[in-house]
Amino acid sequence: MKKPHKPIPSPRDLKGTIRRQPVVFAVYLVLRLIVLGTLVSSIIRGEYESAFICLLVLALFMLPFFIQQNFGIELPSTLEIIILLFIFAAEILGELECYFITYPHWDSMLHTTTGFLCAATGFALIDILNRNSRIKFELSPIYVALAAFCFSMTVGVLWEFFEFGMDRLFHMDMQKDTVVQSITSVMLDPTNSNTPVTIDGIHSVAVNGQDLGFDGYLDIGLYDTMADLFVNFIGAVVFSAIGSFYIRQGQAGPGVHSHHHRIGECRRGAAGHGRNAGYTGGNVKKRRPRGRLFFSSADAGCGFLIFPETGTRSSRKAPDTSCRPPWRPWGSGCWGSCRGGC
Repeated sequence: MKKPHKPIPSPRDLKGTIRRQPVVFAVYLVLRLIVLGTLVSSIIRGEYESAFICLLVLALFMLPFFIQQNFGIELPSTLEIIILLFIFAAEILGELECYFITYPHWDSMLHTTTGFLCAATGFALIDILNRNSRIKFELSPIYVALAAFCFSMTVGVLWEFFEFGMDRLFHMDMQKDTVVQSITSVMLDPTNSNTPVTIDGIHSVAVNGQDLGFDGYLDIGLYDTMADLFVNFIGAVVFSAIGSFYIRQGQAGPGVHSHHHRIGECRRGAAGHGRNAGYTGGNVKKRRPRGRLFFSSADAGCGFLIFPETGTRSSRKAPDTSCRPPWRPWGSGCWGSCRGGC
């Protein structure tokens, strides 16, 4: 059986996105114009490395739209704006405008945001797996939050590996140094007995007889790395805690929403339109506090539909060929399938 081809984003899709999210488009347009101006200015001045960074930023600005079109994940407007501002703050302000040097905590702020966004990505990946009909597993809210947290921390560690590699191979100094007045090391122990020796009150350091001019010892990147990982940890914990709370409340999570939440996924064999799409006069069963579309059938049916406007559901079945891979709403207690039940 051939897999259906993924739809290629068209200008009509982009126009629909603009109509649905005008604020996101306004932010995107303003930031893109600023980057284009910076690109032209860099080319005129002959700063081709800066021009390359501008081109990279322009490509990254399309990332949210690419994710939504190719992975069936609808990002909330707030999250999209955060992603766009993060890219702009990291590359244009941080690298080109030297905010990393001018503002000491700029890097920490961005790493905190990274932990937050990567945790959201972890939730999104779990959502994709949940909607895959060939993969059947069920995680409790605490394990979903733990998986998102671990994903975020892994990305943070890999980024620090990247910074270390760039410093060692290309002398980029991405892991910024810190001036400290105290050091402790077993290498200072004259007896070689693995005893840590501390030197306090350091206010001058000389290298090859030349004073460096710092009021202390120059630490080589350790404090910066640990600070980055710590603020990444804070961002990951905050989002994972919020996500776990939303899961327990039976919602899809604060950061991502599947396109399969919408009514009308059982496209063929479904009668009616609008809020009662898919309802063909079957039994209307119990009320639910929140609307969801999900699948639960003992045979080749599409199962029942949850109508967001009414909170009711229909037990009427639709042909098996009409179903996309099922999606399990958080907290529903049933994975369901177009070919199998709970």
